[in-house]
Amino acid sequence: MTGVFDHPWLSGLFADDEIAALWSAEAQLSHMIAFEAAWSRHGHLAGLWSEAEGALAATAIEAVSLAPEELRDGTARDGVCVPALVRLLKARTGANAIHKGATSQDVIDTATALSLVRSLDLIDQRLDRLASDLMALEDRFGPIPLMGRTRMQAAVPITVADRVQTWRLPLAAHRERLAQLLPRVALVQIGGAAGDRAALGDGADAVCHAVAKDLGLSAPPHSWHAMRDGMAEAASLMSLITGTLGKMGQDICLMAQQGIDEIALAGGGGSSAMPHKQNPVLAEVLVTLARYNAVQLSGLHHAMLHEQERSGAAWPLEWMLLPQMVQATGRALVVATDVASQITSIGTPDLLS
Repeated sequence: MTGVFDHPWLSGLFADDEIAALWSAEAQLSHMIAFEAAWSRHGHLAGLWSEAEGALAATAIEAVSLAPEELRDGTARDGVCVPALVRLLKARTGANAIHKGATSQDVIDTATALSLVRSLDLIDQRLDRLASDLMALEDRFGPIPLMGRTRMQAAVPITVADRVQTWRLPLAAHRERLAQLLPRVALVQIGGAAGDRAALGDGADAVCHAVAKDLGLSAPPHSWHAMRDGMAEAASLMSLITGTLGKMGQDICLMAQQGIDEIALAGGGGSSAMPHKQNPVLAEVLVTLARYNAVQLSGLHHAMLHEQERSGAAWPLEWMLLPQMVQATGRALVVATDVASQITSIGTPDLLS
């Protein structure tokens, strides 16, 4: 059984190929190999090996070709993929200037940070586009009257612009939140065995900054092995974004009800039994994705509870939940943009006549 994001037909509703590629096994493996190459290249700064040995090892690591499936058995045995990865890298390069002073969590968390940063950049671009598309709707239909509704009952007349602004204005706030979040998650993870970087001695800062620079990340003053607030904050932002888009979808579903007819949508939404219907399918997807992320968010908050310096139970929750939440968010933004493009009319022009 596959999940809805890669299901043979349900993926037609829920998949986001661009985001999925950023979190694929191939992408994660590429990020882990990049970390190991950078670690070998700069390990001499902490006296782990000579500069020449590290440079040779880094070049060899970058040339290694590995299939994600090669890490499966090792992960089942060790609970993480990195011991198997390190064994394979040493076997295929013949180098010894590999991984010493690092730990599995350094590798995996840094790979996660790289995927997350790339995803946030794409999400920011999509937020900007959707805001522009909604502004275009306001420009086109904004002055048209529309019945304001409170508690799902007719209240007083408003304008289309009033309704659409409740969809558009939070997007700017989400972009601000994203910009504030980025420095808290675009971080290399380097802590070593117990998170204190003891194996690096006086060279810890130099190694951290050099590895981070190679990977396009920042070097925090301390490892974040057991401090997962950055990952939880990222998940919270995903849920906030999809919540805003879900509100937009819910409004559109209600406006599209027969007898209300405050919006007209081009496109599909047919029924197998009732050919007269045109269901607001994409608007419904926005509601579903918002509720999905709201449910998953609890799990990411549970994942903050790392016992002592590393958890083997809380940490994997992030692997299970965060990529799916990011994909749900990316897909919701694509769907919301598609919905905006489908709107052919909105409002009730004769409301005040």
